[in-house]
Amino acid sequence: MTHPMLPIQTIARKLNLDETHYETLGAYGAKLKLDLLTDPAFPRRGKLILVTATSPTVSGEGKTVSAIGLTQGLVRIGKRALITSREPSLGPVFGMKGGAAGGGLAQIEPSQKINLHFHGDMHAIGAAHNLLAALIDTHLFHGNDLDLDPERITWPRTMDMNDRALRQIEINVGGKRVGANRRTGFVITAASEVMAILALAKDRDDLRRRLESIVIGSTRAGKPVRASDLKATGSMMALLQEAFLPNLVQTTEGAPALVHTGPFGNIAHGTSSVVSQLMGLQLADYVVNEAGFGADLGAEKYMDIVMRSSGIQPAAAVLVTTVQSLTNQGEGDMEKGFANLARHLDTLQRFCLPTVVAVNRFPRDSEQDLNRLIAYCSQRDVTSALSEPFTKGGAGSEELARKVVEITEATPAKPQPVYTLTDSLQTKATRVATEVYGASEVAFSETASEKLKQLVEWGFGELPICVAKTQYSLSDNPKLLGAPTGWTLRITDVSLSAGAGFVVMIAGNMMLMPGLPKVSRAEEIDVNESGEIVGV
Repeated sequence: MTHPMLPIQTIARKLNLDETHYETLGAYGAKLKLDLLTDPAFPRRGKLILVTATSPTVSGEGKTVSAIGLTQGLVRIGKRALITSREPSLGPVFGMKGGAAGGGLAQIEPSQKINLHFHGDMHAIGAAHNLLAALIDTHLFHGNDLDLDPERITWPRTMDMNDRALRQIEINVGGKRVGANRRTGFVITAASEVMAILALAKDRDDLRRRLESIVIGSTRAGKPVRASDLKATGSMMALLQEAFLPNLVQTTEGAPALVHTGPFGNIAHGTSSVVSQLMGLQLADYVVNEAGFGADLGAEKYMDIVMRSSGIQPAAAVLVTTVQSLTNQGEGDMEKGFANLARHLDTLQRFCLPTVVAVNRFPRDSEQDLNRLIAYCSQRDVTSALSEPFTKGGAGSEELARKVVEITEATPAKPQPVYTLTDSLQTKATRVATEVYGASEVAFSETASEKLKQLVEWGFGELPICVAKTQYSLSDNPKLLGAPTGWTLRITDVSLSAGAGFVVMIAGNMMLMPGLPKVSRAEEIDVNESGEIVGV
């Protein structure tokens, strides 16, 4: 059964919002005003449910669909609930995975608009990022008063599209000054530090402070150069003014949804904006918040980066898994793949989060396989529920919703990050690798070691870390499946996200600008005779 979309004013009223709290953008969307964050009429009251997953396949395991279904299920059992979700990137939309607004009877609507240009947030983020890049090269062209070292400029350009041809480029501004012509490259917008900053900032003052703190490179004397040195902050703030406001939309069944920011789940922290989560906790009893990829990535980064920065503590976790995922991790044998599920469960237990396993049913799944999977959870003494959000919407997630409510009421969470901020950067990486991924040790390349030493000298040694690795394996090798042990995590490079507030450690061959596959989703997308977008 399909549900017609409701006017956005109706969705706002479900959250007790009047028209002074938001600005409409079309019939089915709105921007929430930041005044909500300090409005005493909306005290924080909700519980945040962190939705994560076992290691996914290339096609995904329906984590977004499951999060949307859970939200709708919570509403069906009488809870005031909303979902906070990331904004899709055009790269995956036209690449391999397609849209990222759910599917079937568990979508966020208007899904076509959300998957494409939405309210212009992605374009604003790209413009702010590229303005800073332009100011850097303008500074070099006009004399380089800051004595920037052209060979040590780390700020790239960005574009929200998979385009491998832009990974490395040479720029030529026609000048003869040293450094005016140099090598640089593009990252996809979801990998931009401006995206991570917008997602982590708690208010406008915090946003300004983070933008000012961006380190774009260093001088020839080895001192960091910041965006504030280039007087870029004010203009970047202006470009991001509207993009910083969370977007209010709705699910297929008319449950409120806040869709805002879209940092990647491996090369960034991979979850919706802190502002949207804080507002959600003021407006609802339950806030369902998805974290990117598996518990080794999105959930770990939430606990070690987002929770520390925002103060938001999850009340429970939902671990989405599928027969497909575990069969893939078991190289064709689902029971062999249970080791992957066990490792992710151990990780969530390490975080001290009460956990419910959501078994997302695919049409091709056999009853025998589903029963074996649920029985394994029972043997582990882990609460589980069969979830069918794609075909049944909220009705297919009611059991999951009831079990989530039960576990949050019965088991108070005491969330714990993996490491302390006073640990060395190397120790932080080692603890994540050994306690979350199952590695035996970490090896740092000479380049990575030199950069870590410099970051400590610059005063960034107590930042949290963000390990950028493949999502398809617990290791840094996408072909190493299951729950491997006795392997070495290899950190090949390091980069600083000073404004976002973390150090990125790149493991293996991690691309910041993906490429399109040989047969991409772009071939399937079109506009029909009625002017409707199809194929997303």
